[in-house]
Amino acid sequence: MNLSDSFAGLNGLEQLQALLAGGFRAPIGEALHFAPVKFERGLAVFRGTPGLHAYNPIGSVHGGYAATLLDSACGCAVHSQLSATQTYTTLELKIAYHRGMTAQTGPVTAEGRVLSMGRRVAFAEAKLVDEQGRLLASATSTLLVFERPESAAKSQGPSTPG
Repeated sequence: MNLSDSFAGLNGLEQLQALLAGGFRAPIGEALHFAPVKFERGLAVFRGTPGLHAYNPIGSVHGGYAATLLDSACGCAVHSQLSATQTYTTLELKIAYHRGMTAQTGPVTAEGRVLSMGRRVAFAEAKLVDEQGRLLASATSTLLVFERPESAAKSQGPSTPG
């Protein structure tokens, strides 16, 4: 699903806040039972509830569940600082798992923050905690920032055959 046409002219924070206000949840959030709860400049917060839907064969929540929430928090924290013509992609995500999760863990919160934002590269970090504030996992992320392809084409104007 490409939402970029719906957000023409909005900066990254405005886009995220519009999604939040509209109750939008990405398909991965539907599948893994998590959703955004707060966006500010340089900050993104997601909440989810791990359960049997995210179990691995050894009887606990798969590490990919934590990784997905942490990647979402890091990415959206960076997204909140983009201009209307920029986009991003994750180049690297490093996860540390501090405590396992089960269906009894209850709701968890991932909070991502921008550490530094350059013209082409951004760095972010995120922490995943349970309701008691216990650290479950943490992450650092490196993200590539670039102009949206359609923005670059529009800014160059019409092309002429050579």
